[in-house]
Amino acid sequence: MASTALSAPVEGYAAPGFEPVADEFARNFRRRGELGAACAAWLGGEKVVDLWGGHRDRARTKPWEEDTLVVVYSTSKGLAATCIALAQSRGFIDYDERVSHYWPEFAQNGKAEVTVRQLLGHEAGLCAIAEPLDAQKLGDLDAVAAAIAVERPAWEPGTRHGYHALSLGFYEGELIRRVDPARRSLGRFFAEEVAAPLGIEFYFGVPDDVPAERIAEIKAYRRPEVLLHMSAMPPGMVLGFARRSSLTARAFGNPPLRGPADLNLPEYRAVEIPAGAGVGQPRAVARVYGELAAGGAVLGLQDATLAELAAPARAPSGGSFDLVLRVETAFSLGFLKPSRLFRFGSNDRAFGHTGAGGSFGFADPDSGLGFAYAPNRLGFHLRDDPREKPLRDAVLAAVEARPTLPAPEQSAA
Repeated sequence: MASTALSAPVEGYAAPGFEPVADEFARNFRRRGELGAACAAWLGGEKVVDLWGGHRDRARTKPWEEDTLVVVYSTSKGLAATCIALAQSRGFIDYDERVSHYWPEFAQNGKAEVTVRQLLGHEAGLCAIAEPLDAQKLGDLDAVAAAIAVERPAWEPGTRHGYHALSLGFYEGELIRRVDPARRSLGRFFAEEVAAPLGIEFYFGVPDDVPAERIAEIKAYRRPEVLLHMSAMPPGMVLGFARRSSLTARAFGNPPLRGPADLNLPEYRAVEIPAGAGVGQPRAVARVYGELAAGGAVLGLQDATLAELAAPARAPSGGSFDLVLRVETAFSLGFLKPSRLFRFGSNDRAFGHTGAGGSFGFADPDSGLGFAYAPNRLGFHLRDDPREKPLRDAVLAAVEARPTLPAPEQSAA
């Protein structure tokens, strides 16, 4: 396919019709304070956007390269949920079965009837973990499983939902270990069953042989900057962070970190934190979503599984107000879904996940689109980061403007 060449500080290409995406990406560096970032899109199984630019270090001395890796924070959740979807597609797990059916120890403290669907929908009330999980303990998956199995729900499962910011990935990881015939960790399962078939580079637990030089530094925001951007976050969420005993603070407070940039420390990159610290190339995220949007043939996903992922989110019985983020949200099967406050994709069949600092990836089954963006300068928006949204809008506009090819004529019988 012909492509449009791009000049510094942006490299890569945009397929014909997708040039406005490249323009917006370059504009991020000229006008929106971008440090370093990458953006990619797949359409109908074909790569149509692959852009990278800026710098991978805070001092702006090292360019963001084609193979630069970056921590994508909660955008990781979509790739972790893909592992669960693949396990479901292969008959290893049933979304409507009780978690305790696969993991008997999970039944402790009122969790015996929690279903996999409720857990993945942030409805289980397990958003906070009492036992501190530092990097050393996170390296022992048996210890992590023991720590999370004893948790007691913060509300009656299925009646409310609240963002399981970091805990969700630990529960997903143990579920994979319990149902996978090879008893692999989620990181190994992803590497062998998703990354290898798709030819992508993305890790839950960065291997020792990956040079640290390839991983982008994270430019964190300073406290005064947060005060200047309070309106970008839900007020109730901000107040929750101010109270250490709140569900909001506890959901984001384990492992105990000074801030989100700490998840990019070598000791945390080396362990599996599936809900918040996946490290990889943003084009890898787009490739996974492109595969899900285009039918899942390479991964061998069943049509019934993809239909489950595309189904509109169902709010818990107590409504869609999130008890952790303190705003309306919509989740389903480990993915973020379109909601009244956050629209993405063609319609409610889209699914994906945002990440701290501005990253985002999603699949749009009705157009066959997979999209991802990730920066290394942390932003402040819970959704619709002002660097990401123009890229997403430009991609969607380009998809909508593409001519619809006529269906092939059927030969006479």
